[in-house]
Amino acid sequence: MFKIDTYIGKAEAFHFTRKDLPEVLPLLEHNHDYYELMLVDQGQVHHWINGVEELLGRGHLVFIRPSDTHALQGVPGTGARILNVMFRQETAVHLVERYDIELAGRFFWHNGLLPAALRLHGPQLERAVNSLQMLQTSHRSLARIENYLLSVITHVLDAGEEIDDRAPAWLLAACRAAREPRIFRQGANGFLAEAGRSHEHVCRQTRRYLGLSPTQYINRIRVQHAAMLLAGTDRSLSDLASYCGFENLSYFHRLFRQQYGTTPNNYRQRHRKTDIF
Repeated sequence: MFKIDTYIGKAEAFHFTRKDLPEVLPLLEHNHDYYELMLVDQGQVHHWINGVEELLGRGHLVFIRPSDTHALQGVPGTGARILNVMFRQETAVHLVERYDIELAGRFFWHNGLLPAALRLHGPQLERAVNSLQMLQTSHRSLARIENYLLSVITHVLDAGEEIDDRAPAWLLAACRAAREPRIFRQGANGFLAEAGRSHEHVCRQTRRYLGLSPTQYINRIRVQHAAMLLAGTDRSLSDLASYCGFENLSYFHRLFRQQYGTTPNNYRQRHRKTDIF
């Protein structure tokens, strides 16, 4: 078992590392007495986790728990590199006790066999990399790591849709694909094509497992992506809306206000200077 006190002093609350992964098979899987947030920054990674082998690519963010047993190997020829922050269990306990309604059963507190994982893209990935790298030179205080984790989780809550673990595999695959701009720009038609099922069947299953119609689901993703671009770029609203698949700017404004309770311009002004993830 790896121990947090091997990496940090008693007065420190977290440890950050940037690591180029070896391309040889790991000697053994391990667990640890700390929580670990791992982001694939470059290349591809073989990840053995709790008896399952998965392939991770750039942008995969994994919320690893102390109970998880895992090992990593860089896929040969891809230049695999991860950014990693580990922190004490007491920090996780404090956060979930204070924010139980939002956090229980999710992220680091997910109860499934495998740890929770997300795939980040575009501006969201850029901010994730930048904010993680900021931890490298910051004071390793409890306040700093709690602030960072809450910033991460707040944005993940905003950008990631929770899907019932019992959802059929084809729906989970379609929902993952729907995060890609090439899919969500097509609207519900792109989602339906990825699902590969009849329109009626997809509608029934998305309402059952997501509580939304395909159009509502894909529009939510498009608006969320627009919000990330608002906070991270200087693109005009018309260009930004068009990029996200909205041909009608008034329709985009209406959906954005419904989702965020404010106009796109007000959202940009409020978030450009304050968000760190």
